[in-house]
Parts: sequence; structure tokens; C-alpha cells
Amino acid sequence: MSFEPAVLVLEDGTRYPGRAYGAIGRTLGEVVFATGMTGYQETLTDPSYAGQIVVMTAPHVGNTGVNDEDMESSRIWVSGYVVRDPSRVVSNYRANGSLGDLLVSERVVGISGIDTRAVTRRLRDAGSMRGGVFSGADAALDPEAQLSIVRDAGLMSGQNLSAEVSTEVGYVVAPDAGSIGRLAVLDLGVKTSTINHLVARGFEVHVLPQSISIDELLAIDPVAVFYSNGPGDPAASDGHVELLQDVLREGLPFFGICFGNQLLGRALGFGTYKLPFGHRGINQPVVDVATGRTEITSHNHGFAVDAPIGAISESPAGFGRVVVSHVNLNDNVVEGLNALDIPAFSVQYHPEAAAGPHDANYLFDRFRDMVLSARKETNA
Repeated sequence: MSFEPAVLVLEDGTRYPGRAYGAIGRTLGEVVFATGMTGYQETLTDPSYAGQIVVMTAPHVGNTGVNDEDMESSRIWVSGYVVRDPSRVVSNYRANGSLGDLLVSERVVGISGIDTRAVTRRLRDAGSMRGGVFSGADAALDPEAQLSIVRDAGLMSGQNLSAEVSTEVGYVVAPDAGSIGRLAVLDLGVKTSTINHLVARGFEVHVLPQSISIDELLAIDPVAVFYSNGPGDPAASDGHVELLQDVLREGLPFFGICFGNQLLGRALGFGTYKLPFGHRGINQPVVDVATGRTEITSHNHGFAVDAPIGAISESPAGFGRVVVSHVNLNDNVVEGLNALDIPAFSVQYHPEAAAGPHDANYLFDRFRDMVLSARKETNA
């Protein structure tokens, strides 16, 4: 446990002194809060969190240590980590290391010993904002110098971060059982759990770099296309939107989650906008408009689709009728889209949710059934 001084500085000048946690130094990013009580390892290794300093609202973090099985990618992606009370011991039979040691080895600068409830209230009132964690020699910098460094950092709006998290070389993951065909997965920050769910449904998963062209995608002869979660502003991803429009014109079934939902919205001709503080955590209530069923879901997004709720609308981009399929019960944000005239749908949340909840796992079955139905119609 480190006793070196550290400070979290927000761009509005708010300061929270504490102790260094993880690597020593300086880090900058968009400060956001995550409300999950469990799943900190999945959060840290989720590529969607690239560029963000994550504040954990749960007071105790690190109790169960870390292990190799719960990694959602090959590394930690958060820019920084803010916790109140890191566990001094590891208490889980699956653990092969401590969270603090992993943060040090991956050079993630963090801070502990601060009132994360106060930080969360500030972010809820003022919205997510740029911030920095300073420890070691950087903690001794003049406060005005620290604030200037924070304010000189880039905004999340307008950033296309997909290239930073996507695979550089495509790869294939074989299905668990008999294959129903090749699935083109555009890696915008895909999680291991997502791939596991797809191969469990019989897909031969082809994970593709985010820079792929429509000709390269079609060359694998996919039965469907999937857009993953990922970081950044969907308004800065025109290339991915154009690729998706080409996919939809080809008539290929499509499923998108999180960032993929925002990109489907833009491909259909709707806009997107930045939320004040976003949705992050594993306890977000979402209603399925068609069934009236409420699901508790896992989220990480700071942007949302601007589409009409409560009525069928026409796609401004000419893809037929579209309906908002899911709505967040906390703030009425669009949480899903369903295209009625083409085989395409998406949700804003994470149905794979390795740390839970698992209410939305059925969406992978819905996708498989849509693909099988489309294949029957093609062969008829």
C-alpha cells in the first residue's frame, strides 16, 4: 500500500488529494464514474474505456485480486484509476495476483484514499470532464500548473479511438459446435466475452481490423456482420458508418452493441450526441419496448443515438422503417434500434456482461435466429 501523496484534478479546478495507487507519475483523460459493485478487472481491460480515468463508486476495490481468465483483452485500457479503499489482501482462490501490482506492471497511474462519492456527485452535477491524476514528483507541481496541464488535454468529443484499440491483423475463432457460417466482426474494441458468446452460437468468428474495406469484408463470404463496442465519438467514425451502409445495402444481417449501436444509428441517418455523464456500470435498467420487460444491464458509453421514441420512423438514409426497441428507464435515452425492413438491430448496452448481469444474453440467440432465417430465405 502506497503512502505517497497524489491528487486528482478536474478541469473545473476541483481537487481531491489522496494516496498514489498503482504506477507513479501523471495521467490525463476524461473522468467518468462506474457504478458496478463487481467486475473491476473486466472494466479495466474493456477497450471501451480507452482515454478515460475511471472512478469506482464501490468503496472497496481489489478484494478478489486479478486472474488470467477474467481479462476482456490483452491489457488494461483505462487511462487512470480512482478508488476509495483498495484491499490490502487478496481473498479469492482464482486469483494469481493483486490489482495494485497489475496496475504497477501495466503503468496505470491511480489514486486512492479519496471520497469517490464526492467525485461522483461532482460529475453528476457538472458532467464528465477532463482530469488528471498526479503522483510522485508530479504531485508536487504547482496547482495552477496541474490545472493548466489538464485543460490542455484533448476532449473526448471528436476523437476516433478505434485505431488505438482494434486488432492490426485479423484472426479467426472456430465455433464451439457445428458452424452456421462466417461472421465478420469489426473490432472497434471487442471484448473476449463477446467472442465467446458468438462462437457458442455456432459462428466462425472472423475478427477484422477497423480499417477494413467493404471488398475485404465481403471476401470472407460472411453470413452476417457484427460491430463491437469501442471508445470515442461516433461522429468521428464516418468510415465505419459508410462501411456499415454498404453492409446494409448488401442485405447482410447485422447486430451491433454499444458503439455499434451508435454507428447503426448514424448509418440509418440519425444523429448522436454526448451525454452529460454517460452510463457506466452493471445496474442500468432498460425496458424492452415490445415486451414491456425490464432488464438490468451492463453499460459503458458517453454518447447516445438521437432517434424518435414511441413511434415507427423512416430511416433518413433510406433503409426503411426503424423503431427504438429499448429505452433507459433512468433518463429515457435510446438503448436499442430495430430496422423493420432490413435484417439489422442493435443495443446500447453489453449483453455479454462477463461480470453480470446476464439478463440480455438472449440477444445473441436472437441474432443467430435472424441469421438462420435470412439464410433460409436466400436458399428458398
